Amino acid sequence: MFQTSAKTFSVLAATASAYRRVFLVGLRRYCKKTSTKLRVSEALSGAQLGADVKGWVRSVRPQKNNIFLHVNDGSSLQSLQIVADAKLNDPLLTFGSAVEVTGILKKSPHQKQPVELEAEQIRVVGECNPVNFPFKIKKRHSLEYIRQLPHLRCRTNAFSSLLRIRSEATAAIHSYFKNNGFVQIHTPIITSNDCEGAGELFQVEPSGPATVDDESFFSVPAFLTVSGQLHLEVMAGAFSRVYTFGPTFRAENSQSRRHLAEFFMVEAEISFTESLEDLTKVIEDVFRSATERVLARCAEDVDLFHRHVTPGHRVSPDGRSISYTEAIDILHRSSEKFTFPTDWGCDLMTEHEKYLVKHCGNVPVFVTNYPYDLKPFYARDNQDHPKHTAAAVDLLVPGVGELCGGSLREERLNLLMDRLKRVGLEDTYNWYLDLRRFGSVPHGGFGLGFERYLQCVLGVDNIKDVIPFPRFSHSCLL
Repeated sequence: MFQTSAKTFSVLAATASAYRRVFLVGLRRYCKKTSTKLRVSEALSGAQLGADVKGWVRSVRPQKNNIFLHVNDGSSLQSLQIVADAKLNDPLLTFGSAVEVTGILKKSPHQKQPVELEAEQIRVVGECNPVNFPFKIKKRHSLEYIRQLPHLRCRTNAFSSLLRIRSEATAAIHSYFKNNGFVQIHTPIITSNDCEGAGELFQVEPSGPATVDDESFFSVPAFLTVSGQLHLEVMAGAFSRVYTFGPTFRAENSQSRRHLAEFFMVEAEISFTESLEDLTKVIEDVFRSATERVLARCAEDVDLFHRHVTPGHRVSPDGRSISYTEAIDILHRSSEKFTFPTDWGCDLMTEHEKYLVKHCGNVPVFVTNYPYDLKPFYARDNQDHPKHTAAAVDLLVPGVGELCGGSLREERLNLLMDRLKRVGLEDTYNWYLDLRRFGSVPHGGFGLGFERYLQCVLGVDNIKDVIPFPRFSHSCLL
């Protein structure tokens, strides 16, 4: 009774095959109607069956019966493979063109990619002539080459990876401060202060007609900020932990690989502290937590740099601490011939900083207690003799040199007044003296160069390659 003739079995098989075709057609129609708009990174997870993906074509490979595309939308280093019937090919479907693809996500037969999108429809949204497009398919362009094309370089793998890393590092830094009780302060970009005292300022003036009697727009000369520190110190009189993260500006007439006219600084102030160790602990924690998060969440992007851009580069979050006096002793004992002097009282130059990092094992190095006369008026006097020092600290890192600088601030009114008098700034900073007159507390802070941090993590030699739109002397502005 259980025997089935071959003819009957053939009919059953044909019926099942027909049902399967009907099911798949229905499924495709359903997915087409209910397709979910996904970023490429979401599509690669294979979470949705019907998908609508938009992006830019990274490669096109037509065959007799099919066409294969790789599409990327910036959400992931990895592109999504699109498999389509050859009839969907379009002359406008070229490298660099923008497309919208609707279809069904399915498991890929290839090990290198978890899923692929079987396309039902491909629409070219934006054309791109691959002959005129300055980037060529399957060619690895150098950072020097793409630096000449600031309006297009975000379309390369290397720079899109850099921008994702930069975004994640920004979020990591904000997250650290939020989780550790810091209040974010939006310090002004237009200011009258020269916090660094170097005089390398961009002056701000209105572009319209001159005001009556040639008066300034503001009551005093105004400049683009070189640091948010002094404004943070104002807030440190009411909040025990504050920070800011924003653009700063230096009118340094340099086109070197180390300098920018506009860059980003992470700055923090901590009240009720009399210890440089408290500052170095926060600096180290910021560095460590941001780096660990970037390495964990941007592993593919970081690996791209460490394999193809800066082969062999690795970053260590562990470091050591030496005093300025110990640093000078190390430089004196060295057989290296330095361009700049290494006498006690001389500032450490980049060549000295890089040597010290190398001497200490290519790990981050804190240098503490600098000569008093090297540091700005707000640095706390250690009142030590015969070598007079200030409670200041710099963090030196491999490949970069100085990454971060900070100090305890001089909270003693009489000492601060004496120093401001000596440099003729007592009237200019009378408001700053008020901070010491009314409820002053021991406090300290630091500033960390964000672009230099990215250089350190990725091993990038030129600072212009870690910022979206570099601004420097004689550069063309978009």
